[in-house]
Amino acid sequence: MADAFDLDGYLERVGWRGDRFPSLATLAGVLDAHVRHVPFENFDVLLGRRIDLSAPALQTKMIDARRGGYCFEHASLMAAALEALGFSVRRHLARVVLFQPPHEAPRDHMYLTVSVDGGRFVVDPGFGPFASRFPIPLDGAVTSDGHRMARDGSAWIRQGRRRDEDFTGWVSAMEDDNPIDFEMANHFKSTHPESVFRQWIFASAVTPTGRVNLMNRDVTWVSGETETSEQLADRRRLRALLMEHFGFDLPEAESMKVAAIPEWT
Repeated sequence: MADAFDLDGYLERVGWRGDRFPSLATLAGVLDAHVRHVPFENFDVLLGRRIDLSAPALQTKMIDARRGGYCFEHASLMAAALEALGFSVRRHLARVVLFQPPHEAPRDHMYLTVSVDGGRFVVDPGFGPFASRFPIPLDGAVTSDGHRMARDGSAWIRQGRRRDEDFTGWVSAMEDDNPIDFEMANHFKSTHPESVFRQWIFASAVTPTGRVNLMNRDVTWVSGETETSEQLADRRRLRALLMEHFGFDLPEAESMKVAAIPEWT
């Protein structure tokens, strides 16, 4: 898979022109570039399209068409890129606990770990506005953007800080999962009628001054410690927002049905 991966195209897409040697510095630089340039979004899920995790499909969508994606797409794309750079990458599933307790949360979030320069690090590019721009060490050290890993018995806990508040993002056994596990979780998340990703808009992108987050019609602009809000007037405004701040045009946005927005069903 790595041999067929368009590494040059990926690095151009994320704007990385630094070293290609598999070091912690390279890992940190590529992750930061990826988070800055590839948005988080679930529009294909809302449009009823199949989410194909194969390398050719991800390259066509996220590199050639300059689209974003959700966790399975981000993690799968970055895993292919890191392996093409010579890193050893492990793939895992986690239970997201931002909005529900662990016993109610399915194992439907994909992230990576990479061992390099004597340490092991969590790489989690597909966590939307909660994504860390830095590899998170397993030794409990806090990244410069406030993220850390902790233990609770056999479980690993992804913790962070956002808007001056601590949060727990996900929990995971951090076992090595198999390709079929990601296919099953991706299928559930993208097709099950009760999946929130089938009902709500979730999108987030880095801007020159901070980040723009979109949940249904609610837009939040983050710049340092300052936040401003906007409610999308209609789907034409949604399409314009995507062109201006997410880097792609989606004509289907003007007619897309969103179950969580009664006016858009």
